[in-house]
Amino acid sequence: MFRGVSLITLDVKGRLGMPTRHRERLETHFGNELVITIDTDERCLLVYPTPQWEEIERSLSALPGLNKHARRIQRLLVGHATDCDMDSHGRILVPPPLREYAGLEKRVVLIGQGKKFELWDETRWNERREAWLEEETPEDLELPPELVSLAL
Repeated sequence: MFRGVSLITLDVKGRLGMPTRHRERLETHFGNELVITIDTDERCLLVYPTPQWEEIERSLSALPGLNKHARRIQRLLVGHATDCDMDSHGRILVPPPLREYAGLEKRVVLIGQGKKFELWDETRWNERREAWLEEETPEDLELPPELVSLAL
């Protein structure tokens, strides 16, 4: 499971150094192979270990091809999916089209989300986080039934 927030600086070539706390798990369990794609709801990137991505890709491929919403998701997620290997220094190269989509320049935020990471421009992340915190209070939230009994 990947969790936590890491502030990272992209180098001039668009590489980011994977935080040490995630690097060993990625090397041991996933062989340094990652897939990066876009998030369809926010201007950020999703970073998956390849086996995790392959499960999602199989599910996406099974969606009905004549459903326009399914095709949209397939085009965006699979169409932008890019294989990236972590090098011997624990760095991954974020391809220019994906950096452009997410507005990544120098300061980025890597957020562990369980089976994947989100990669955000630091300024955009801070703005969105503040907006999310301000827009809803716990009393305003309509939680899915699965979360009602969750104690935090």
